[in-house]
Amino acid sequence: MVGPVKLAVLGAGLIGKRHIEYVVADAAAALVAVVDPLPAAEMLARQSGCRWFSDFAGMMQSETPDGVIVATPNQLHVTHALACVSAGLPVLVEKPIADDVASATMLVEAAERAGVPLLVGHHKRHNPLVREAKRAIDEGRLGDIVAAHGSCWFYKPPEYFETSWRREKGGGPVFINLIHDVDLFRHLLGEVVSVQALESNARRGYPVEDSGAVLLRFASGALATLNVSDTIVAPWSWELTSGESAAFTQTPESCYMIGGTRGSLTIPHLDVWFNPTRPSWLEPLSRERLSVDARDPLALQIDNFCAVIRGTAEPVVSGREGLATLRVIAAVKEAALTGRVVAVA
Repeated sequence: MVGPVKLAVLGAGLIGKRHIEYVVADAAAALVAVVDPLPAAEMLARQSGCRWFSDFAGMMQSETPDGVIVATPNQLHVTHALACVSAGLPVLVEKPIADDVASATMLVEAAERAGVPLLVGHHKRHNPLVREAKRAIDEGRLGDIVAAHGSCWFYKPPEYFETSWRREKGGGPVFINLIHDVDLFRHLLGEVVSVQALESNARRGYPVEDSGAVLLRFASGALATLNVSDTIVAPWSWELTSGESAAFTQTPESCYMIGGTRGSLTIPHLDVWFNPTRPSWLEPLSRERLSVDARDPLALQIDNFCAVIRGTAEPVVSGREGLATLRVIAAVKEAALTGRVVAVA
């Protein structure tokens, strides 16, 4: 392939606008189309120096990109991604890959049959600090992983819920936010085999949850707890601790703790705590902060998508990986509904 990779973005909402910005800024990519029926999208396309189309079919009649980013509402991910697969276009679909496991499975299998690359926008895996954390764990710095904890606490203001689908099933913090934490825990700690969970909508009373507590059991025997709420004023979340997005004021706190038989790790600060002599609660603890070069994970995700399209790299987060994370989230929802321990297929 000669020249920049030509990309189209379907959906010009909050995350779609961010993708558009990153594609425009990436020397390896060229934004050729924005696809969204709203008039504001036409203005955005003009400002971004590309063509605007109200729908995918209209774009395909006059513009053929090398790849497509699907950033439409969750309920439309599968429909739009399948259209891309049918057209033979590599596709990066925002998380969640779908709003149910059956349709996600159908999409993944369709892409595999067609030989079309399918990537999922769990962009946090691209963050260099996540790569460094995984390296430390895989190299045995922490010993055998025993337990982990993650907090996902923040307060979404009333205007956030003026968009109606955010008040309905599938629009709550489990699907929108906690899915990122589950994906990172899978990436760092291995596959989840069972789930227990509780949810509550007591604060806002919307049909969708505003808080949740999750217990994960991993194939290794490790246990993890995850706690999410979009109605708590607090500094402990990936959004507020990682410095990943300028939209949030960064706090000096950690959101994850991962513990093993030889040491523990905090994320995002990458502090490794250990006993210099032998593991014992009677021995003094030492701390080493791992170093990492900060880079924007959304930009790295665009780079990976372009490299996959060129055939020079594999997806960092494939359709299969997105499906596996969605299976855990589906188990979380079932466990919260039934009160049972739910096995993850």
